Amino acid sequence: MNADLSLAGRTAVVTGAGAGLGRAEALALAAQGANVVVNDMGPAAEGVVAEIKTAGGQAIAVTGDVSDWSLGEQLVSAAVDSFGSLDIVVNNAGVLRDKMLFNLNESDWDDVIKVHLKGHAAVSRAAAVYWRSASKAAGGPVYGRVINTASEAFLFGSAGQPNYSAAKAGIVALTLSTHQGLARYGVKANAICPRARTAMTAESFAEGTAPGGLDSMAPERVGTFVGYLASPSAEGISGQVFIVYGDMVALMAAPVVEQKFTAAEGVFSVEEISSQITPYFEGRDPYQTYAAYSVASLDTTGTTKFGG
Repeated sequence: MNADLSLAGRTAVVTGAGAGLGRAEALALAAQGANVVVNDMGPAAEGVVAEIKTAGGQAIAVTGDVSDWSLGEQLVSAAVDSFGSLDIVVNNAGVLRDKMLFNLNESDWDDVIKVHLKGHAAVSRAAAVYWRSASKAAGGPVYGRVINTASEAFLFGSAGQPNYSAAKAGIVALTLSTHQGLARYGVKANAICPRARTAMTAESFAEGTAPGGLDSMAPERVGTFVGYLASPSAEGISGQVFIVYGDMVALMAAPVVEQKFTAAEGVFSVEEISSQITPYFEGRDPYQTYAAYSVASLDTTGTTKFGG
C-alpha cells in the first residue's frame, strides 16, 4: 500500500462498530494496517474483533455506552495501553427515535442527543486530552484524526427527526470547534454525512444499484472514505463536511451571507425593519430557506429520505 495511505503502526477507536457503518469503518481501517479498538454496546464488538484478527489485523473490544462520559477515557486508555498510542477517532455510534415534533417526548429527545452529540463529545474530549499532552511532550504536532458522523438530516431539518437533525447539526459545530481547538497539536477533524443501508436505516433506503460490484448504499463505500480521511494523505484536510454515498464524495461549502439589511440612521426602528425586510421576502420560494435543498440534486439512488 502507498505509504501515504498506510495506517501501519496507528491505532484507531471506532464507536458503534459492532455492525453497520461502524463495522465497515473498523474493517477498512484494519485493512490499511491500523490497530482498532472496537466499541459497541454488546457482544457484536467481539465478532468484529474476530473478523479483524482472522484477516491478520489487531483489535480489541471495549463494550459500553458512549453517552457515559467516562467511556471516552476508557477507550483512549484501551488504545494506549494495548497498542501504545491513539491516532484516529471515528465517532459513529447512534440511535434513532424518529417522531414528528408534536409527538416527541422527553426520552426521545434525550436518548438521541445523549448517544449522538454527547457521545461524540465524550470520546473527542478524552482524545483531545491525550493529544494535547502528547504534543506538549513531543514539543510539536502529533498525528491525530477525528472523523465525526453527521447526516444530511442537519442540512434539511428532517421533519420526522427533530432530535436527530439537531444532534447532527451539533456534531458539525463540534467538529468545527475540534478543528479550531486542536489544530495547533496536529489534529485534523472532519465530519461526514453518510448514506448507507444498515439496521438503523433499513426503512429509509431502498435497494440501490450496484456500480463497482457494491450496492450503492453499501457501508463499505463509506468505510473506504473514512480510511482515506484517517490516512497521512489527508493531512491537508480539516474543518470540512463531506456527503458520502454510492460512487460519490461531495464537499459542502460554508454558509454565505445572502443579504445585509442596514439601518439608515444607525439604529433600526421596527417600522424600518419591516420596510426593508418584508418586501425582500415577498413571493419568495418556500423552499428557499436555510435548508440546503440543492443537495437533493446529488441523489442518483432513488432514495428520498436523509437519515444516514
